Amino acid sequence: MARGGLSKTRLARLHGALETHVASGDMPGLVALVSRGEDTVVEAIGAQSFGGAPMKRDTIFRIASMTKPVIAAATLLLVEECRLRLDDPVDAFLPELADRKVLRSLESEIDDTVPARRPISTRDLLTFTFGMGALMVWPPKYPIQKAAAELGLAPGPHQLDIDADEFMRRLGTLPLSCQPGERWLYHTGSDVLGVLIARASGQPLETFLQERLLAPLGMRDTGFRVPAAKLERLASAYMMDPAKKELTFFDDARASRWSRPPPFAAGGSGLVSTVDDFHAFYRMLLDKGRHGRERILARPTVELMMSDQLTASQKLGAEIFFGHGASWGMGGAVVTRRTDIFAAPGRFGWDGGYGTSAHLDPAERLIGVLMTQRMMDSPVPPRVFRDFWTSAYQAIDD
Repeated sequence: MARGGLSKTRLARLHGALETHVASGDMPGLVALVSRGEDTVVEAIGAQSFGGAPMKRDTIFRIASMTKPVIAAATLLLVEECRLRLDDPVDAFLPELADRKVLRSLESEIDDTVPARRPISTRDLLTFTFGMGALMVWPPKYPIQKAAAELGLAPGPHQLDIDADEFMRRLGTLPLSCQPGERWLYHTGSDVLGVLIARASGQPLETFLQERLLAPLGMRDTGFRVPAAKLERLASAYMMDPAKKELTFFDDARASRWSRPPPFAAGGSGLVSTVDDFHAFYRMLLDKGRHGRERILARPTVELMMSDQLTASQKLGAEIFFGHGASWGMGGAVVTRRTDIFAAPGRFGWDGGYGTSAHLDPAERLIGVLMTQRMMDSPVPPRVFRDFWTSAYQAIDD
């Protein structure tokens, strides 16, 4: 196990590598945190919006899919209490997903189906193998993609404008794209897990998260909305307009969607957070479920969450996410083979499509959190992510 910290001389490269992306106009600003051993460094560069207030350490960002590992941890809390079981059907809590039909093939019309070979389990949802999710084909060509879009369920950057029950009702009208346990499909499993947590716990998702994870970990700025008193700390979010070839508002902090409670607390993408809040969550995972003197999750639970859960056949078609050196645990990716300076076996975490990245490396005892407010243009991580992780790993001091 690594014993050292971070080289101060080499850490000086971090600021320059990140500042380049702000100075070029790629984004208004960013906040980055790197932690190893007793060493923690934070860089706050640029502004919360173009021409806006300076970026600060406690600036709040929409973290998009970085919500997924939080939801996985919350689900596993209920598994530990035997209120959920990994391989039990979820039918009792999610009757909308009972007695599933499955497309005969991806090319099939949505009424060309066969019966599911077995029910959907909690494990299927945690590992994204329950049979529904994003099909990475643009423009959409499969009938199931078009049917999901017509119902407002196509995975995308915008948060849902329907409540959880209506989300499940609409989802239940669609067949599965493949048999439960057969194939990894991105995203939708986390949104369904959020509903499962609420129904199994008897509490709204936001309440359960607050009481069982966020408050115990001191994550004061993490939630599904930003209170009025904190709005001045919310960064605006931008996306590239392909026609104008310039950055435009995705969500202006001055009139943010995240300033009010959402109709649907999306377990796959809905949270806001800060670098220090997310550092606390990942530090708990790095410490095998402990936070100070308090145990949040059991060590075996954390080890399960951060272990490779997929077979080679389940990953077929997901190369755009995993390449040939990673897989999926529960709520995040797991590196399985070193293919880069920062791609160390056992490294766990995930990125957020609104421009965020957070991973931990158990072997190196390293945590990195990068928050930007520029939406990703593709599933391939942008250069600012790669420069951040390269700079973090090259600063390891032993």
